[in-house]
Amino acid sequence: MLPAAHLWNPFAELSPSLIAALDILILATILYYLLKLLRGTRAVPMVIAVLLLVLLYEGARWARLEMVEWILTTLLPYFAIALIVLFQPEIRRALARVGRRPLLLRFTSRETAEAHDDLVLAVTFFSQNRIGALVALEREVGLRTYIESGIPLDATLSYDLLLAIFHPASPLHDGAVIIQNNRVAAAACFLPLSLNPAISNQLGTRHRAAIGVTEESDAAVVLVSEQTGAISLATGGAIELGITPETLSQRLEQLFAGYRTAMSLATAPSGPWTAAVRK
Repeated sequence: MLPAAHLWNPFAELSPSLIAALDILILATILYYLLKLLRGTRAVPMVIAVLLLVLLYEGARWARLEMVEWILTTLLPYFAIALIVLFQPEIRRALARVGRRPLLLRFTSRETAEAHDDLVLAVTFFSQNRIGALVALEREVGLRTYIESGIPLDATLSYDLLLAIFHPASPLHDGAVIIQNNRVAAAACFLPLSLNPAISNQLGTRHRAAIGVTEESDAAVVLVSEQTGAISLATGGAIELGITPETLSQRLEQLFAGYRTAMSLATAPSGPWTAAVRK
């Protein structure tokens, strides 16, 4: 092993002011993505509560309220564990996002475009006939956990196959279909329900499941309401309600065109599909 003196440190040649600027930039970037991750989720009220407790603790120290300061100091380790439990969905989603490969772009192939065309045609049929459907399309974060909860198929995605699966008389119609690499990986899958209190009470279990899986991963979920026949698209923990087949086709093309396009949609400050949930 080389002595520490022979190890070249590229930051040693930088000026202290430049190093300080770099330090601030990295910290600001981390805080930005942390706030972006928490925006519009149930974690926001919890963060406010944490800040209030911190202010209470500092106020107790300033006012020399020894009993209050002792209680807060004693409960601090248990409070940290409680935060981990409460923020479990947000932490899991953050780790999944960090594990992505942002430098590897994915481009839409002809097979992907054809698969999406079959999906849009099937969704149009479901909408016209008011047949409930729930289809999750895997992107960069794997959905293996949910695939294992259903019936494995590993079949080529096609219009006829989707109609056969979601036919009311089919034993596979109750549940979600998960598409992986333009193939139907499994059917009758169970998806996690969203616990976001901001979701309208008018949205049913199918809509909450669509939002729930997009909170845990970067999947795109297409669903059709059995009651109204309305087509919806969920992604990034938000949902766009009542879209047309043409709009659905455009959204899927944008989401799967490449990583940069998908990130530009996810970072949009506001829009019709975020307003549907975040009123």
